[in-house]
Amino acid sequence: MQRRLGLAALLVVAATGLAPAAAPRAPEGGLYLGADLSYVNEMEDCGAVYRKGGKPVDPFELMHASGGNLVRVRIWNDARWTRYSDLADVARTIRRARAAGMQVLLDFHYSDDWADGDKQIVPAAWAELDAPRQAEALYDYTREVLAQLDAQGLMPEMVQVGNETNPELMGGTKAAKINWERNALLLNAGIRAVRDAGKASAISPRVMLHIAQPEHVVPWFDAARAAGVTDYDFIGISYYRKWSTRTVAQLGETIAEARLRFGAEVIVVETAYPFTNEGVDEMPNLLGPDTLIDQYPATPAGQLAYLVDLTQLVVDHGGVGVVYWEPAWVSTGCKTRWGTGSSWENAAWFDLKDHEALPAFEFLGREYRPR
Repeated sequence: MQRRLGLAALLVVAATGLAPAAAPRAPEGGLYLGADLSYVNEMEDCGAVYRKGGKPVDPFELMHASGGNLVRVRIWNDARWTRYSDLADVARTIRRARAAGMQVLLDFHYSDDWADGDKQIVPAAWAELDAPRQAEALYDYTREVLAQLDAQGLMPEMVQVGNETNPELMGGTKAAKINWERNALLLNAGIRAVRDAGKASAISPRVMLHIAQPEHVVPWFDAARAAGVTDYDFIGISYYRKWSTRTVAQLGETIAEARLRFGAEVIVVETAYPFTNEGVDEMPNLLGPDTLIDQYPATPAGQLAYLVDLTQLVVDHGGVGVVYWEPAWVSTGCKTRWGTGSSWENAAWFDLKDHEALPAFEFLGREYRPR
């Protein structure tokens, strides 16, 4: 069932195609639905024009009008290979999210590059520091970023201390054993920085710790608890069927177990699904036919069905949200380190040629209740 808009909102929708911005919806006991929109500024600077009904549209406004309430945005320490995802770009993204009426989840990678479930690359400026000094640097950096955002009225409501921290923070790899004494020191420094920043602000961000793929969630959080990492509000899970040993049903079981075992709310904070197996640029698509689940074809309708069913499963198992990864990373003429275009174009929420909005947006406006 679609959420119902009031008469005034319906008049705005009829005139503009978009619902009016409202105060950010704070789902206390409700559901966080949204997407990581970190690529939007770069794509628009590269010439991308997003459309709805053939007319240009702001992706932030479209997401809120469709029912979204949470925008995720990443930040790198000193990524000299790009001019995006630094503090200035993050502030620009948060400002757009707030103007559209949505809350923000700020994702600290604690790296100058992508940090993920395979590797955590220590920032170059901190590489020669010992663990206590790295913890101090991480604390100071986190406090400073949040203080600068707060000074602009842009304090995020939620903060990720690390991105897909399956390996040891700031230097670990998938194959290496975690030194939990050091790992806990770093994670707790980040958590403490978020808590202290919140004490000095009208907004006290809630803390998320984030692990890639459900099969790693319980073992990692068990180890974290044993090492003294306990002060967090959310468990974030990345779920990509292609890279996970767990089925969608088993993801639900993990959500239920994690919620009860660790006493935190659980959000699927990254997921994606292709709407086609085609592409329009030279970059190979990361989510190809090997991504597909039998009942969800690589079509716009299949992409929407995956998101609706996944969200219902999350709700049924006590989870509190679903956040899609990079629905606006469309193909443009811009070059990256990997080639020209996008390796995610077939999993975006906009079509390949005209960047017309796809039905996937509709999952944000559905009503989900535990069954």
